[in-house]
Amino acid sequence: MLAVCAPSAHAAPRAGAVASPTITVPAAGSHGFPFQAEEPALLAAKGYVEREFLFGGTATAYNRNGVFGSDGRWQVTPGTQAPYQSRMLVRYPADPAKFNGTVLVEWFNVSGGIDAQVDWTTMREEILRSGYAYVGVSAQQLGINAAGEYPGLKAWDQARYGTLNHPGDQYSYDIFSQAAQALRTPNGPNPLGTLKFRKLLGVGESQSAMRLTTYVNAVAPVARVYDGYLIHSNMAVPTPLSADPSERMPNPTLIRTDLRVPTFVVLTETDMTLHVTARQPDSATVHTWELAGTSHADQWLLTTGQPVYERMFGKPVPPRDCGANTAPINDGPAHYSLNAALSAMNRWIRGGPAPATGALLAMEGSTPVRDPATGLARGGIRLPDVAVPTRTLSGQRYAEGLAALFCGLFGATDPWNGDADPWDRHNAGDPSNPTAPQTAEPVLSQLYPTHADYVNKVRAAAWTSVFRGFLTPADARTIVTAASNSTIGG
Repeated sequence: MLAVCAPSAHAAPRAGAVASPTITVPAAGSHGFPFQAEEPALLAAKGYVEREFLFGGTATAYNRNGVFGSDGRWQVTPGTQAPYQSRMLVRYPADPAKFNGTVLVEWFNVSGGIDAQVDWTTMREEILRSGYAYVGVSAQQLGINAAGEYPGLKAWDQARYGTLNHPGDQYSYDIFSQAAQALRTPNGPNPLGTLKFRKLLGVGESQSAMRLTTYVNAVAPVARVYDGYLIHSNMAVPTPLSADPSERMPNPTLIRTDLRVPTFVVLTETDMTLHVTARQPDSATVHTWELAGTSHADQWLLTTGQPVYERMFGKPVPPRDCGANTAPINDGPAHYSLNAALSAMNRWIRGGPAPATGALLAMEGSTPVRDPATGLARGGIRLPDVAVPTRTLSGQRYAEGLAALFCGLFGATDPWNGDADPWDRHNAGDPSNPTAPQTAEPVLSQLYPTHADYVNKVRAAAWTSVFRGFLTPADARTIVTAASNSTIGG
């Protein structure tokens, strides 16, 4: 990979009416490292550096100009202004020759009450092995001001973040634009050091994806600071433009198709229950993937992110309590799909082919259609975990009370072990057999008479997925190696 030095590398798209914020370096603070800092040993082993910057100035809110329709072709005008200061967390290859020229700018997710780097955690392997730069942005008020046992930035380290000031989430859209502008025209220290980039890619998951949907439809045509958008797990109704939670947004809202830069929407099986009415056909600038056997959040996200939280708070984040004798949360292939999506998006924003068109998940209304023999959803993009299954992977989970609030987002995993688990009751809480009639779990020795048979089927499914554009070669090799090292078959 080569550093990009041509001045024209930043020319398209040209920035619109976006202010260039002032950039400063924060004090070391009481912890001596940033909130959500990655494990230093991991970054060092991959040849990456991590830096943090404060940026601020005057942010602008936006007002609707006319009616917002479901087609997403919205118009806005500048509204009120307010002073702000936020922060960005930056990671990039220490050796410029290993930088691939693309910067991911993630809208930090605050659904859990603090900044969370969901897309960094999900796509970390692909980011590090392919030489992307990464910038995480504290775009929303809660991530800065939250208090409690697991506090936000200011309460976590007053000495480092005490000057931060967020005037309200109606300004979050412009703050996200100004983060990009800070990279394009640094007013202060350059957050990317000596690196010269080709493309800026805006990314966000869940609540951040819902805000990014509003951003793409309303703000992107005005700001013109990003070269594309990867929207991960949005819903049919996006976040309001104003700070008024009662503001009504179109239901459903599609992604506008008239932008000059592309948008890629990636949806898990969980997401489809609240997204299905916003389905739209692939076009020259908008593509969508629907992923079978995946959940909105999963075991990969928890396991990969846990060391970061333990370092920040000196204790682990409590595990999700989904109730006694319930199935484990989903341990499916969402991260592999997101790695492939990032790779495909990077080619697309550089003028290459659009991502492959994937099959749609089979839906009855807002409910995925399941194979009664396996409990697996039908249709959708099917990576080897689903195409050559050994367990039921579901994006849905039956839960009651407070557990339903979060556990429903984490899906379920049900090993095929002869219905030996306490949740194998042939009812709503049994992922392998959630509805009548009663069906026994598949028998692995019958599906795969020998270990070699299983490995060969996984190998064929993996490389077929690579050929179709739904899996990276590196992840295909990882999947085949894991199958070879397993004891499945016979």
